[in-house]
Amino acid sequence: MQPQPRHPDPGPSPAIDDPRNYVNRELSWLDFNARVLAQAQDPRLPLLERLRFIAITSSNLDEFYMVRVAGLKRQLAERVQAIHADALPPSEQLAAIRERTQRMTAAQVETLTRDLAPALSARGIRLVLPGTRLSRAERAACRDYFQQQLYPLLTPLAVDPAHPFPYLSNLSVSLAVLLRDPDQPSQRFAQVKVPSALARFFRVPDSATFVPLERIIADHLAQLFPGMEILAHSEFRVTRDADLDVDEDEPNLLSAIEQELRERRFGAIVRLEVAASMPQEIRAILQTELDIGHDDVQAVSGLLDCTGCATVVDALERPDLSFPAFTPSTPPRLLTGHDSDTDIFSVLRRGDLLVHHPYESFAATTERFIEQAARDPRVVAIKQTLYRTSGDAPIIDALTQAAEDGKEVVVLVEITARFDEQNNIRWARQLERVGAHVAFGVAGLKTHAKLSLVVRQEEGGVRHYAHIGTGNYNPLTARLYTDFGLLTCDADLTGEIAEVFNYLTGYSRKRDYHHLWLAPINIIEHFEAAVEREIVHHRQGRPAGVTVKVNALADERAIRILYRAGAAGVPVRVLARGICALRPGIAGLSESITVRSVVGRFLEHSRVFVFANGGQPEYYLGSADLLGRNLYRRVECVVPVRDPSAREELRAVLDAMWADRRQSWELHPDGGWRRRDAVTTDPGVQERLISRARARPLAS
Repeated sequence: MQPQPRHPDPGPSPAIDDPRNYVNRELSWLDFNARVLAQAQDPRLPLLERLRFIAITSSNLDEFYMVRVAGLKRQLAERVQAIHADALPPSEQLAAIRERTQRMTAAQVETLTRDLAPALSARGIRLVLPGTRLSRAERAACRDYFQQQLYPLLTPLAVDPAHPFPYLSNLSVSLAVLLRDPDQPSQRFAQVKVPSALARFFRVPDSATFVPLERIIADHLAQLFPGMEILAHSEFRVTRDADLDVDEDEPNLLSAIEQELRERRFGAIVRLEVAASMPQEIRAILQTELDIGHDDVQAVSGLLDCTGCATVVDALERPDLSFPAFTPSTPPRLLTGHDSDTDIFSVLRRGDLLVHHPYESFAATTERFIEQAARDPRVVAIKQTLYRTSGDAPIIDALTQAAEDGKEVVVLVEITARFDEQNNIRWARQLERVGAHVAFGVAGLKTHAKLSLVVRQEEGGVRHYAHIGTGNYNPLTARLYTDFGLLTCDADLTGEIAEVFNYLTGYSRKRDYHHLWLAPINIIEHFEAAVEREIVHHRQGRPAGVTVKVNALADERAIRILYRAGAAGVPVRVLARGICALRPGIAGLSESITVRSVVGRFLEHSRVFVFANGGQPEYYLGSADLLGRNLYRRVECVVPVRDPSAREELRAVLDAMWADRRQSWELHPDGGWRRRDAVTTDPGVQERLISRARARPLAS
């Protein structure tokens, strides 16, 4: 579909321009993390899964501070006033963030301390949180662990004129210790870092008792400072700016990224977490030495760094306290043979295949597609984008084997994928060593598109096969994130995907993509044209409507497009997992727009766009969220879904998600999110999709 001229809408532009009709992006993200925390607070979920959600909430907040809060602080320092549609300046955003995160952290600690820990204890799992006493046997086990494992790794660091304040690594927990030499009246200060090489909690042998390492160290400080009087001690933790700042015009981008990674660990401190019980004297020393203002200190009345709770969950085999085990199914069309060697290329020649992870197996579909291509003697070339993958990466192995066998292998590795830079550099070098052509995309743009292209020599000539996905080529996240993938040999689509790879590896100014939506070239224009067409259909009495499923909706232009549809009365359904800066239900502007969010066992990650189109619906899926970075500063790809059975599957899944009440939240005009049903015993949409997948054949 080509963009058409926009039909002007006489709707109320003052309402569209009113900052009150936009939700601040950062505060909307905090609302999302509150919905994740609500999973930990939900008594209908298994106890260990609730504990994992505590860890996820904490980890999310860490990344938020390392990137988003750090960015706001840089804006203030550089006197940059980047005012968005909500018109909230950085200083006011930071003030609101401090207030909300303080409340969120307090709620998290309260949930862990007063709800989960007692409930787990009743089931034989004991978390030794601050204030919890140890038994004599537990103290003995901790003493042995300290002597054998902890003590050799600890380095107490004095702070005095001869010993400058030590470097504090990002997200590490430390103990601040106030001491006195019996022979001298003055007080001394020292720091002891909790070793990050060890598990966050020590599991007492032959039990399910877990003790945080800082507790064990605190109980044995006398052995670290023999002959000194321990006056006070308290734990603390720093968070640093961890965003990369790389000039992408560097002649050697790979080396520039490696250098920036080495420097990132020295990023500015953006948050200091301290125990609420920390003596004011110690807090003052830390603030002075770290040059941290009062507003950047967060007092925690409980366990510092709850991300470690995930290690407790992983250490236990308690199916009675966990989600039921689930094995993804294999699409029936890939089970036409007698084993796992079903020819996926012959399957695709009979029609497109839509796959839905994690309900359908990533290994039996997407990985098999690449692995068969690597082995197939008729395949002459494989082209692949890689944004994030894992340490256990069968796709990397397949690409390596294909290159070693002499196939043309082209890999677009995004080495600026945040927090995966080091992994991606490693994959890039490994693939280069075996002769693959490794490129890093278009200067100034991240390559976020999820694309694989296979070129195969067949009787009638060369044929292209492709995979287009909404998620990364990562077997680990494919079991945790919900994503769609389309496998196809549709010549219209694969021909343009081949053009995309030429754009990524060479010099191309091609802009006339007739079937693909490609950022930054035309996605927002296609989206606008499709929505404007729905306005025309609605005015002329034909079926009209827009359904958008994304991780985030915050781009001002995209919101204005949807507001025009809302002002015209077009039914708009938005499924936004995380951020949503649009306010639904505003009279004369967004009364016909409804926004919901599904938060559950799996992280909703797929991006889908549906347009009623006068009764002939159009479906699209791809990698792009409706964020400025995705639409204008990344290479993203969205493709039409033409196969009737694939379209019906997308419709069924989206309708099921929209009807859900158990895992679903709804955004109200005041900008607040409300759970649709906090007490229903219905299993929820994700469990329903699991049940449906269980009724199908399992992955081979």
